Amino acid sequence: MPSRLLAVTFDANDPAPVAQFWAGVLGRGVVEARTGALLPGDGAQLSLRFAPGRTEKVGPNRTHLHLTSTSHADQQRTVATALQLGARHLDVGQGPEEGHVVLADPGGNEFCVIEPGNSFLAGCGFIGELTCEGSREVGLFWSEALGWPLVWDQDQETAIQSPQGGTKISWGGPPVTPQVATTKQRFDLTPTEGNRGREAERLIALGAARLEAGEEGDILLADPDGNEFRLLTFDG
Repeated sequence: MPSRLLAVTFDANDPAPVAQFWAGVLGRGVVEARTGALLPGDGAQLSLRFAPGRTEKVGPNRTHLHLTSTSHADQQRTVATALQLGARHLDVGQGPEEGHVVLADPGGNEFCVIEPGNSFLAGCGFIGELTCEGSREVGLFWSEALGWPLVWDQDQETAIQSPQGGTKISWGGPPVTPQVATTKQRFDLTPTEGNRGREAERLIALGAARLEAGEEGDILLADPDGNEFRLLTFDG
């Protein structure tokens, strides 16, 4: 059986204010757990986790969130709320004709507030997309790992979505920027059934690589693009 995606985890030197920022933007509560401050998802919306980490940020993140809007006024409200809570505008080369707004949270994590009318994100919920750097191979890997069908597979770009709908996870295809340091974002998984050892072997057969053992018996792996992810001993 496929693994269950527990959360997308972001390392932060000081995770508490970053978690509180996203709690305010998303209207969620914060649950303190062994592996960091968790913002549980609602239905098919991604859960987010903010964990202590000392890795310095080098360049843009390899993953970032896309928040959706129902109208231009709704987009403006989301941007205003984020700025009030501690976000800042970012210039990543976007032109004045582009409708999305690029921001960074208090931990420096980039995210976009997408303009209304985006058909690709229609019906996906407030967190419409987690967009990632990555190859087509890694998109196919995660489709098999999670049991999420491909909803986009064109020109080396891929996207997957839970069978229940909700947030899409996408990969932009080549060129993929080489990793220069340990990534500050990762997927935290748990086996749907059976033990973690058997699930780790299944993921390795799909193309993952085993890394050193993690904390508290967690299993640390890397996907085909070298991105670290974890099989946790329990949901917290």
